[in-house]
Amino acid sequence: MFHGSITALITPFEGGKIAEKTFQEFVNWQVEQGSHGLVPCGTTGESPTLSHAEHRHVTEMCIDAVAKRVPVIAGAGSNSTEESVSLTKHAHQVGADAVLVVTPYYNKPTQEGLYRHFEAVAAAADIPVIIYNIPGRSVVNMSVETMARLAKIDNIVGVKDATADLTRPLMERQAIGDDFCLLSGEDGTALAYLANGGHGCISVTANIAPALCADVQTAWRDGDAKRALTLHDTLMPLHADLFAETSPGPVKYAAQILGLCSGELRLPMVEITEATKAKVQVALQASGLISEDVKQWRAAT
Repeated sequence: MFHGSITALITPFEGGKIAEKTFQEFVNWQVEQGSHGLVPCGTTGESPTLSHAEHRHVTEMCIDAVAKRVPVIAGAGSNSTEESVSLTKHAHQVGADAVLVVTPYYNKPTQEGLYRHFEAVAAAADIPVIIYNIPGRSVVNMSVETMARLAKIDNIVGVKDATADLTRPLMERQAIGDDFCLLSGEDGTALAYLANGGHGCISVTANIAPALCADVQTAWRDGDAKRALTLHDTLMPLHADLFAETSPGPVKYAAQILGLCSGELRLPMVEITEATKAKVQVALQASGLISEDVKQWRAAT
């Protein structure tokens, strides 16, 4: 079962192009810092602005750089079932360990439409499928009943839950059972999600604080709830302010400060405001990722 701190990877750009070397170095750093898994080509990776060729290439680069050290859960979501099926087949062919498939955005399918979409994706390849339920972005919310129905399909194995509704893991565990993988998609509630039966978090904050995010998850799994809470408290300013504007704008700015990659975004994403930059800098200081003199950047290890 997938568990722990799984990073929803940013995609570095330079001059409008994917910064390939930077990306692979970033992936390797993530593994070395203790991340328990990686997700390329999710929303945080600006997948809606990647061409199909770029999407496939980023997935392949991630798998290559990871070299089987941790699971790679490839983003394969689309509001087109045919496109999601194609991305799922590719992820399976190039060696991904699972795919993350978002509920179709903009179309606003019914619960039956959601069921048939995921049924088709699961039938496309013999690879574990994780449902990505994020009503704030997709404008549809998969019901617990639909998820339980989908969980009966052998290779639909879990959910990334970005509802911030902490009753969801309780209800899903009761409706489906303990074998269904429950992953939070909300950094701020990640620890509470674990307390309600979750197994881990697909994290934005882990892009810039992978060791700390992994330590929270490890502490919880080791039964050290006090340490987990202390670490979570340390990270909370980042969990809040990395969403002061639409993600991944703030986290890419933080990555730039830490010297991990440029803060470049693709339209319609634009550079964050000076006010948000100031918030991110303060959060980085509060979490111990940079010194008080913000000209002396350093990554925490």
